[in-house]
Amino acid sequence: MNKTKYTTFTNNLNPYFVTGFCDGEATFTVSVMKDRKSNTGWYVLARFSICLHRKDLNLLKQLQSHFGGVGSILIKEEVVYFTVAAAGDLTNKIIPFLSKFPLITQKQADFLLFSQIIDLINKKEHLTMEGLQKVINIKASMNKGLSEDLKEAFPNTKPVARPLVEFKAIPDPN
Repeated sequence: MNKTKYTTFTNNLNPYFVTGFCDGEATFTVSVMKDRKSNTGWYVLARFSICLHRKDLNLLKQLQSHFGGVGSILIKEEVVYFTVAAAGDLTNKIIPFLSKFPLITQKQADFLLFSQIIDLINKKEHLTMEGLQKVINIKASMNKGLSEDLKEAFPNTKPVARPLVEFKAIPDPN
């Protein structure tokens, strides 16, 4: 009888495995939404997330454990999401880890820009129009840039320079 050997993961995931996995599967998102209750009329939500097939739920739980149990896991039909949106958790868990074990693809540029936005949020600058414009300027250089609605709402946007990420080498085979 031919037995298949399966790889199992523990809460002691190799940090380079986690970094490599984040490089391939994680997203850094900053949403800017209208909010009548806010002084600026806008709400800023930053998120780190990983979306996988439901069969990979155990891996997401291990990643969540690796990051100290922060964030939440949502199961929706055949898809599972691990999301960290609390600024403190992003500041104290996600950003320090990915700073110590950096991403090696162009996603690193999005991470660096995302980190700048988290810094503005921590300083509560996003609660002023000037600080909100800084967030928008950074967001304009992330991922797919700004939606048409945000471009229209913030016509004075000046995208920041996108960090240059040069591939050096894979630091660990994990």
